[in-house]
Amino acid sequence: MRLPDPQLVADIRLSSRELVRELGLMNQTVAGTSLSLSAVHAIIEIGRADGLSSKVLSERLYLEKSTVSRLVKSLVEDGEIREVRSKNDRRKKYLHLTPSGKQTLSVIDEFAESQVSNALGGLDEESRLNLLKGLRQYAAAMKSASTGAEHGAVRGQIEICAGYAPGIVGRVIEMLQLHMHRHYGFGANFESRVAGDLAEFIARIESPANQIWRAEIGGRIVGSISIDGEDLDDDLAHLRWFVVDSGQRGGGVGEALLSAALEFCDRRGYRETQLWTVKGLDAARKLYQKHGFVLTEEYHGNQWGARVLERKYARPLPR
Repeated sequence: MRLPDPQLVADIRLSSRELVRELGLMNQTVAGTSLSLSAVHAIIEIGRADGLSSKVLSERLYLEKSTVSRLVKSLVEDGEIREVRSKNDRRKKYLHLTPSGKQTLSVIDEFAESQVSNALGGLDEESRLNLLKGLRQYAAAMKSASTGAEHGAVRGQIEICAGYAPGIVGRVIEMLQLHMHRHYGFGANFESRVAGDLAEFIARIESPANQIWRAEIGGRIVGSISIDGEDLDDDLAHLRWFVVDSGQRGGGVGEALLSAALEFCDRRGYRETQLWTVKGLDAARKLYQKHGFVLTEEYHGNQWGARVLERKYARPLPR
């Protein structure tokens, strides 16, 4: 590895210190709140994920479990978050924002958006895009250096977000169609069916029985997964539209998405989670089996415009 110019290193360090100070991170409280930096980030992660465990929060914040435990206790005492025990495993607790916590998140978002907008106001569009590109590359390089080669640079950049986001329908359709056309020759029939079904599902996304997650790397959607809790029996969950961008497969995106979806299913107590796929998607099959799915049904069909062996997998609620 070629070492960088020492002066360049010094200049980047100087700019990094200035950025930290301008963001107000030297203060005891940040983002227009009375909270510490770690508490602010915890509220953001809990709010974005629609509930998550302390273990997952620890992984996302890169903090020790003991530190997160103290942080969670403090936020519970302050009335910002609440712990909800799983109905199916009383040993498990999931973190959710209280009404006060949701208001705090709104304050954080408003503060941060205003801060960034004001900073970008004096730059032209090309400079703004160059700034974004540079920040992404710098963050990726830092994460790669700190996490090492065990998981690779890509895994450290994954951000899993729950809920609808502008453009997610078109992006999911694009990723699915490109993948299935490349491997099975699926054409307009498949794309139009997916578009219609996904649009109908998104119209129901506010139901607590349903959820969609997206994986983002550098602000770009590179994967998605959905749980539909309304189109099967009341105690069954339908895992749908699970896809990862071709350039990101094998980097942990699929694992992170599937884990988020199954945690949601277990938290809601669905008796079983079901999915349909086709023979030949071996990487996905191995991931499903790793997480407890078993093959329960298969048949040859051509409903997608090409004859394939369709397979149904099911995963019972862990006991």
